[in-house]
Amino acid sequence: MQLKVETLPTYRIAYVRQVGPYGPANTQAMERLKVWAAGKNLLTESALLFGIPQDHPATTPPENCRYDACIVLSQSAPIDEAVGEDRFPGGSYAICKIEHTSEAVQQAWAAIFPALQSGGYRMDDNKPIIERYRGELLKEGYCELCVPIKPL
Repeated sequence: MQLKVETLPTYRIAYVRQVGPYGPANTQAMERLKVWAAGKNLLTESALLFGIPQDHPATTPPENCRYDACIVLSQSAPIDEAVGEDRFPGGSYAICKIEHTSEAVQQAWAAIFPALQSGGYRMDDNKPIIERYRGELLKEGYCELCVPIKPL
């Protein structure tokens, strides 16, 4: 597994939250966000989208798991009651480019933590893991799994 380390900035984000078991409903939340963003002319070629699972399914009952489908906003971008607004905290992240398929995501989850450790890092539990979606990668059938890190 190939990882690169990036320092992500703090972002202003709009989000649509899905509560329940992780899976197909997460995709529906992302589609609702995209419809909202398109209506505000925010869904451009350079738009940056995140999927943020807020809870660990091993410690949170599936019916209580929260998933936020997010879009990065400029400071002046409009927002309304159809979405939530928050700040993504930024920080040091290990980034893994993967195929945008459920199989590739599952394989990445199995491999990423040993890869972090062999690279001298561990997960920073104080920040969210994110799925990052950028226009040029999505066109090629890829996304990025981004894990917050700190040195061992």
